[in-house]
Amino acid sequence: VQLQACGGGLVQAGGSLRLSCAASGGTFSDYAIGWFRQAPGKEREFVSGISRRGGSSNYADFAKGRFTISRDNAKNTVSLRMNVLKPEDTAVYYCAAGWRWNEYVGSSSRDFMHWGQGTLVTVSS
Repeated sequence: VQLQACGGGLVQAGGSLRLSCAASGGTFSDYAIGWFRQAPGKEREFVSGISRRGGSSNYADFAKGRFTISRDNAKNTVSLRMNVLKPEDTAVYYCAAGWRWNEYVGSSSRDFMHWGQGTLVTVSS
């Protein structure tokens, strides 16, 4: 499966962005999808994930209450709605896919085999 992330940009603190991840190839509904981010000089970290049928999702602590993940298997897309953005949310955001036979969704990069190219989110103070 190939992934294409988009929707990043420059936003002021307190603003919102909606990232999208479009998939092609493979059977999209067989894959859990995760969002990760990497800020300059920092390690990549988990943001949020959603199971293959959308039955379960998880969030990093910093994302809880501000970010919402959703998917549309008919359109082969996953979205990440980010509200109340903070300067520390500035990073390149990546979507990733991991094949699953159940509704498990992990939070480790090892749970995801296929990665998109990333989209840059910059939050100004």
